[in-house]
Amino acid sequence: MTIFALSSAPGQSGVAVIRISGPETRSLIKMITKKNLPLPRTADLSKLYNINTSDLIDEGIVLWFPSPNSYTGEDMAELHVHGSRAVISSLQNTILNTKKCRIAEPGEFTKLAFINGKINLLKAEAIGDLIAAETQIQIDQAQNIIRGKSFSKFEKIRKKIIKILGTMEAKIDFPEEDIPNDVTKNIKKEVENIETEIKKILDDNKVGEKIRSGFKIAIVGPPNSGKSSLMNYFSKRDVSIVSEIAGTTRDVLETHLNFDGFPVIISDTAGIRASKDIIEREGIKLAFKKAEEADLRIVIIDPNNVEFFGFLNDLFDKSSILVINKTDLHDFKFPEQLKKYNPFSISVLKETNIDKLISEIKFILKKSLYTNTDVFITRERHRIDLNNCILSLQDFKNKNINEEFDKATEDLRVAARNLGKVVGKVDIEEILSSIFNDFCIGK
Repeated sequence: MTIFALSSAPGQSGVAVIRISGPETRSLIKMITKKNLPLPRTADLSKLYNINTSDLIDEGIVLWFPSPNSYTGEDMAELHVHGSRAVISSLQNTILNTKKCRIAEPGEFTKLAFINGKINLLKAEAIGDLIAAETQIQIDQAQNIIRGKSFSKFEKIRKKIIKILGTMEAKIDFPEEDIPNDVTKNIKKEVENIETEIKKILDDNKVGEKIRSGFKIAIVGPPNSGKSSLMNYFSKRDVSIVSEIAGTTRDVLETHLNFDGFPVIISDTAGIRASKDIIEREGIKLAFKKAEEADLRIVIIDPNNVEFFGFLNDLFDKSSILVINKTDLHDFKFPEQLKKYNPFSISVLKETNIDKLISEIKFILKKSLYTNTDVFITRERHRIDLNNCILSLQDFKNKNINEEFDKATEDLRVAARNLGKVVGKVDIEEILSSIFNDFCIGK
């Protein structure tokens, strides 16, 4: 089936791009332009007509990409036209009226590219990440995967398992012969090395996922300690309501920021205190939950409630920062019991020492995003499949190969299959829809 979609952003724009892919692309372009196809991959200025009425719709650039040398691997074309809603609507309607084409589903062009062998699954996912990127570090990670480094690494490991599997299955030709002890030892040693290699990739502090989704920062503390004010300062806008009335924030408020090049999700939470209000108590539960899930906790108190820090002590670790706000209103000295936490003395109102706090946050961000591997796991799906691969390799190692040959061989098959799921080398139709549904229509 031939598909088409608006590939540029919807709405009014200087230029809009309509993409067409499929076996009817050739005839559609001829019908719309009323002339022969342009040379492949050459921009051709053409008049574009309504197929039914022959009325001129627009004059724009037509690009023709014959199969297999196209993004999708099929015959494909792009129409670059003026980006008015009227022009876009007229072109889409005239394409639909031919009955030769339907509107593409989200990510369908990239899905076709994967199915037709133009890209691997990791690259397909990384293209989606590149489209959604908001910071340079997200661009760098996506481009790194698109260049194929992760695919090469996983595919190399998969081929090692398949090579061992080939050695095992050779016994099928000689069923009466036991595998020599030295061969068995070598096989198990190779499997052990593969297991270590995968574990090293998994031991990454979830850097790839943090870069892709955003580093989570939760601002927690008692009411009126300055949580919402600090949130608004970071955001450079009024995200949270600031009020002297305790308990103003009852839900979790989140904002996505580009924090000096790092993607960050900052959460402003309900003030933590003993409360009889049912709704406020639910907000406090959410505050503790967000604090537990966060990559960094900013625990903020003021000089009037330094004793309150004891309530948050269980949440305080090396990924936490203690901040004492409103020090401009008090002649304040750090209590001895707080000095061990290296607290920051600030005033959000006067913007005092916030630059030092921001420097510390940046330092923690950079440190947390350090990893020994250059192969990034960007999705929980990859992590699950790699862990399942390790489990199968461990099952293999725990078996007596000669006595449990069939079961041991199946363990290797399952291990290879789990690695194949990461790179798209096995039948994974059940996960394709969820992957490509995250794409915008037209990609």
